[in-house]
Order: sequence, then C-alpha cells, then structure tokens
Amino acid sequence: MYLQPDRQQTGIRPLTDGGLVSQAAALVGLSAWRCNLDTEALEWSEGVFEIFGLDRDAYFERRDTVELYCEESRETMQRLRRNAIEARSGFSMEAQIRQPGGALRWMRLAATTRVENGRAVQIYGMKQDITQDRLRWEQLRRLAENDPLTGLGNRARFQSEFLDLPAGSDRLSRIGALAIFDLNNFKDINDRWGHAAGDACIARFGQRLAAAFPHALLIARIGGDEFAMLLPDSLPALAAESAVRRRLGSLVGRVDWHGTAIPVGVSVGLAFAGDARRRSPEDMFAAADLALYAAKKSGSNAVRVAA
Repeated sequence: MYLQPDRQQTGIRPLTDGGLVSQAAALVGLSAWRCNLDTEALEWSEGVFEIFGLDRDAYFERRDTVELYCEESRETMQRLRRNAIEARSGFSMEAQIRQPGGALRWMRLAATTRVENGRAVQIYGMKQDITQDRLRWEQLRRLAENDPLTGLGNRARFQSEFLDLPAGSDRLSRIGALAIFDLNNFKDINDRWGHAAGDACIARFGQRLAAAFPHALLIARIGGDEFAMLLPDSLPALAAESAVRRRLGSLVGRVDWHGTAIPVGVSVGLAFAGDARRRSPEDMFAAADLALYAAKKSGSNAVRVAA
C-alpha cells in the first residue's frame, strides 16, 4: 500500500544561510568575489586573498590584481570579462597567476553580471584554488605523453603532435623537417650484453639527441630503438641537413655499462616538408622511413635525405 509522505518530516526545507553556505563553500575551496563596474572596487572573501597571496590589510586596486595573472590567462580573462559585461552574461575559465612572492597558482574562475535597468552594474562570482589538481593533471599528462626510459615524447605524443595534424594547420606549417634515427645493430647489443644494457644505450642516446638539438619542436622515442625529431620551418633545408650531419658524431660513440664500453651507432633518414606543395605528415614519415632504410643499408653511421 502506498503511503502519502509526511511533508513536514520528509520534505526538503529551504536553506537559510546562517553562515552554512559560506562554510560549505570553504570545504571545497570556493571563495566569493564581486566588482562594482562603476568604480572597479573589489570585494573578496578570505579565500581569494589566499589565492592571490595578498594581505587583506594591504592596499591594492583591481589593476594590481590583474597584473598578477600570467600573460595568456590575463588576456583570456580580460576578453571574457569584457564580452560578459557587453552581453550581460557570465563566463568561466581556468587561470594561472603568480603571487607577489613568485609562487605560481592555478584557479578556477566563474563570473556573472548583475543588471539594473538594462545596465550591467556589477560582476561577481566564485574563485577556487585548483593548483594541486593541475599538478596531478600535469603528472598524468607527462606519464601519458612521455617515454619513461628516456623522458622524451612517446609514440602517442608523436602521433598527436605530428601524424594526426590536419592539412593546413598552423602547427603543421611550422614543421620544416622530420628526421628518424635508428640505432645500428641494436639486437646484437641486447643479445651480447642483455636488455638492461640495451636500455642504458637507448637512454644515453636519448640524452645525446636532446642535448644536440635543443631547439627541436619535438623529439620522441617512437619504437624500441627508433627516435623521431621535428625541426622548425625557420631552419632552411640545407641548414637542417648540415646540422644533422655535423652533430652525428656527438650522437654515436660508446656507452659505459658497468665498466664495459658498448659501441652505439645510428642511421638517419631525413625528409623535408617542401615549399610549393608541402608533404602531408604521412608522406613525410614515409619518405623519411625510406631514407632511413637506405642509410641502414650502407652499414655505417649515415644520413640519407629523401628525394
């Protein structure tokens, strides 16, 4: 039998604050703020002072707090704020700030406008410190995108930052050359000295490659003993080829492994985006791979350039 509930016992009552809303917001790090649009005067709850690293007894104006936003976040915030005021609407974003003492913080910012007689008179909202969340996210991102053995990018990152780029994208237009490196006779190293020694050679080669090309757009380990490097379009083709050939000597050489000097050689395939008709990422990779195959057939430390 269905019983009619007693609304006085089970109904949800309207919440009267009595400080409870503020206390609940503080539990999740939410802090309130508002700004008078006529005077630009700010009002903050305690948590906002903590986010910005400002003493509540110190004198500062809104323009002083805006300067604490890192450049990209400041530009985004100013644009969204301006649009929200014009549209009598709101916005939300994640922003990075630098406290007066130098510490970097991340906050989630939500805002809306209060309108009187058709005119926006106030903008207000909540701010939340999400620094620890961002740090955890960055750690997860690094684990997902970086090779644990070398610290360089991994195959997934190479895929997303190069192979998956759409034709005509700005990022693709900044890529001028692709070089693929493959360690010579790597199977022999594993067979003779063991996989731990092979890992040491891979890790050392990755260090050498990163040190030799600090201005590369991306260096990634894309296979067991295979690496890929993207060079910027600002480097002319002849200069890029010359740089790879000139620095080849710093990439090869012996790797010390528990007192044993293990010889490490490398073959390189190099392909360029071209000028008149730029190659697609897939075409560049296929061309560099063919050039690498030709370099490996030579049997020595060699660089071959794709036709």
